[in-house]
Amino acid sequence: MKIALYAGSFDPLTNGHIAILQGSFVLADKVVVAIGIQAKKKSLFSFEERVDLITQVGKDLLSIGPDRLQVISFDTLLIDKAREIGASFLIRGLRDGTDLDYEMQMAGMNGVMAPELQTVFLPASVSGRAITSTLVRQIASMGGDVSAFVPPNVERALHLKFQSSRENGCVS
Repeated sequence: MKIALYAGSFDPLTNGHIAILQGSFVLADKVVVAIGIQAKKKSLFSFEERVDLITQVGKDLLSIGPDRLQVISFDTLLIDKAREIGASFLIRGLRDGTDLDYEMQMAGMNGVMAPELQTVFLPASVSGRAITSTLVRQIASMGGDVSAFVPPNVERALHLKFQSSRENGCVS
């Protein structure tokens, strides 16, 4: 069984992430989405909320069941988590040349430390190249329409998250 590991913060999950996820299922029998947990980084959505959002997208939009999609956390080196779950390769999405430069460095370092793991780069769709989770959070925090950038369940979750923040007088 070919297992792909697709890592990121997914805070929030965007349509760009979903396009990369779809491409991953063409290459792998199972995709493990690994949410990086960083104690020093404050996330908008909790780990549990992100798991729910990703799992729901897998089920509702991609028609992928739990036998092919698993969501986990990691706070170690990605290659260590990949080895632990028996991943055949790592999936990385590329939006532009800046992503390519960074990801090539990471793939090179990972290749030295874990030569048995390959990194597979999937290009972002034309419509997904400009999407970043940071920009989506900023737009949503100001009450903007993010429906072109995220799936409906994430749009609802963002609306609820920022609506309660605005009602409490604090928008981060």
